[in-house]
Amino acid sequence: MTNNDILRRIRYAFDFSDSKMIALFALADSEVTREQVSAWLKKDDDPALQELGACELATFLNGLINDKRGKREGSQPEPEKCLNNNIVFRKLRIALNLKDDDVVNVLSLANLRFSKHELSALFRKPEHKHYRMCKDQVLRNFLSGLALQYRTDIKPPKKLEKPVFKWE
Repeated sequence: MTNNDILRRIRYAFDFSDSKMIALFALADSEVTREQVSAWLKKDDDPALQELGACELATFLNGLINDKRGKREGSQPEPEKCLNNNIVFRKLRIALNLKDDDVVNVLSLANLRFSKHELSALFRKPEHKHYRMCKDQVLRNFLSGLALQYRTDIKPPKKLEKPVFKWE
């Protein structure tokens, strides 16, 4: 998933307006314009699409954490220069104050069965022997589950009998 796609999906899940998006960047001590936000949210085939950098996405996610949980005392965390799906997933989990059961429930809304043990592997340090990279499919389904949980205008998909995700 691209950073632009992640930003679009978060905006959709929480139904954020352009003003709210700008405010979230401001909560992380970053100024962006409406034009920048609009250019980042364009569809992938639009020639006016601007690439959203990892630092900008990390800044947005830090602003989301500050909005949902409140600013922490002292200096604000520096946005990461390099992001992966595990870091994005962790930041969303922190922002929404989700426990393991909550994350498993959100994933199940999108028809993705995931155990707590599989989930804990995504949040370990990369040096840990049981660390697993978060694949695009898992993050995409998590964001879809968030949309199903937070938006009332969309219908959940039919429940599947078989799991749709397997570790490789």
